[in-house]
Amino acid sequence: MIYQFRSKAGADVVMLPDLTKRIFDILGRPLDPRGILTIEQLPSLITVLETAILRDLEERKARKQPEVGAETPKLADRLGQRAYPFLELMKQAKAKNEPVMWGV
Repeated sequence: MIYQFRSKAGADVVMLPDLTKRIFDILGRPLDPRGILTIEQLPSLITVLETAILRDLEERKARKQPEVGAETPKLADRLGQRAYPFLELMKQAKAKNEPVMWGV
């Protein structure tokens, strides 16, 4: 199932299930077929996601060079790169006091 996130504050963001599940796990929220991130929830959710992105970046920097023959992580696996559009939508929604909805 593809998830489409909408807000009057910005452009729609479409995400595949694997990324959506990963982000919602980070946010500590259940991933329902439809839902809403309220204006009141956005500041803390933004902080949680930004913290996870920074932690992911620090862990990647701390890793040593992979051993010969070891599988290297793909660039697309970087949380910051993959979550950026969703994070920006949440920031725009917060700035304009609009919720973020999906499945509607």
